[in-house]
Amino acid sequence: MLVISIQSQVVHGHVGNSAAAYAMQAEGVNVAAVPTTLLSNHPRYPSLRGRVLETELVADLLKGVEERGLVDEAAVLVTGYLGSPGNAAVIADFVGRALTRNSKLVYLCDPVIGDDGRVYVADGILDVLRHRLLPAAKIATPNQFELELLSGVAVADARDLRAACAALAGTRRIDVVATGCTLTDTAAEQVETILCADGQLSRFATPRLPIRPYGTGDLFTGLIAAHLAKGRPMEAAASLAVETIFAVLVRTQEAGTAEMRLVPLPGSQGNA
Repeated sequence: MLVISIQSQVVHGHVGNSAAAYAMQAEGVNVAAVPTTLLSNHPRYPSLRGRVLETELVADLLKGVEERGLVDEAAVLVTGYLGSPGNAAVIADFVGRALTRNSKLVYLCDPVIGDDGRVYVADGILDVLRHRLLPAAKIATPNQFELELLSGVAVADARDLRAACAALAGTRRIDVVATGCTLTDTAAEQVETILCADGQLSRFATPRLPIRPYGTGDLFTGLIAAHLAKGRPMEAAASLAVETIFAVLVRTQEAGTAEMRLVPLPGSQGNA
């Protein structure tokens, strides 16, 4: 069981592969983690060190992944935060080659664009996501804002969500797992993760906690990838990922930390 995971990496905190890789390994899945950035911490801290990795370096690392035969071994390929338009292009090239080389490979695209009404990636990245990466994906995990931006459909209710997912898929079949959803019929003080597969919705609601740690989407995508690599069906993978994310958030709230508490507190039991 191997997942190739291409996304950001930080020294402090848990975003990108610094969130997803540990969770996948904890599920018993091997991870080939390819960084697109190497930063000291999440960019929303007062200071930031490190940089987006050069496109030539990312391309070289991906070439090494191919040379080691990891594409042939992998069950799932994940892309997340891409870092730059140049990185997005070489990653899209790699995805195309990987899917041609391994027809059983499941490509999961986490279209990391923004949240809370704010886009924080360059226009060139958005173009590659729209025209190259999402058309190749079997699964996408946008948050509600990203789903609306990519589909051009404002999502207020279940009907809108189906329409947005259909617009995102176009003529292809793609399972969409929309995170952080609040629809008109979402219960008060709850937030939903909604799987749309073949126009059918599976909704997973959890209490809305008064914390917003970084990296929850990256962790969620990593957990889905791990469960899929272990052979679980899509709905079960989404349900288990939601359960683990909520357990991590509860643990984080109890610990009073700004970053997700991935490792259980001494003497406690829980997922991830």
